[in-house]
Amino acid sequence: MSKKIFLSQCKSEARALSAAQISDDELVAMTVKELNKLLKGLPREEMIKLKQRRRTLKNRGYAANCREKRMSQKEELETEKERLRAEVHRLQRENDVVKMELTSLKNKYDALQRFAEVNRIKVLTPPMFLTPPHFGHRDSMIVKSEPSQA
Repeated sequence: MSKKIFLSQCKSEARALSAAQISDDELVAMTVKELNKLLKGLPREEMIKLKQRRRTLKNRGYAANCREKRMSQKEELETEKERLRAEVHRLQRENDVVKMELTSLKNKYDALQRFAEVNRIKVLTPPMFLTPPHFGHRDSMIVKSEPSQA
């Protein structure tokens, strides 16, 4: 065997050994150019195996990143959901208080209207633009009291 062929086989075997001894982290971090330099002179089956191993490792990394991102987004959405749920409860309580105030004001209004009728006090109907919106009907009235002349 000639010296040239022997050295070529030694280099090929050394590359095969070094390619097989590459750690997963090194293989994933390696650029395509670096990988191709390393694979130069290796048998086709070894090249295919090493490239497939690299692709598998890369895909695992992508999948892990995707899972981590999905879990992070899920946590953020759960936090947002709880914040919104608390806001809805707060607004419902506030709405209940406003409804109670509205009912109370309506009752007072109705009582004043009955009082005005019983005591024959004139009540003027205000123009539409002066009607308070919270009464909810058009027949809102302004009570104008006149001293009785009895």
